Amino acid sequence: MKQEGTHKAKDLYVSPLFRKAWAYAQTLRADRVYILSAKHGLTDPEQLIENYDVTLNNMRTAERKAWAQRVLAQMAQAGINPQHDEFVILAGRNYYRYLLSPDGIQHYTLPYEGCNCIGRILQFLNKQLQA
Repeated sequence: MKQEGTHKAKDLYVSPLFRKAWAYAQTLRADRVYILSAKHGLTDPEQLIENYDVTLNNMRTAERKAWAQRVLAQMAQAGINPQHDEFVILAGRNYYRYLLSPDGIQHYTLPYEGCNCIGRILQFLNKQLQA
């Protein structure tokens, strides 16, 4: 769920899932936080973007693989080293699946792993935010 118009990426997404995941990401004290956008790939949270209606969930495998390669290239341009840097991935499987590859992300944590529905993910996030 997104707002209409142009917004900073971190403000464009308004679903309860995104808002809680964003709040949780802020508690991790990471060096950098990015948003994985189906349309824009690796997105700086402060980047101004227009509302769009694209999701990896509706893409074919080949399109998801091409998107992941684009994201990995964007990481390299941003000075991120997927082979050596540590990642905490707060995204669904379709968004990280092809990023975790021999030439992709090597060191990662998947806090949602095993949470197969939005309800469980929200429950996890609520618990983490209360701690």
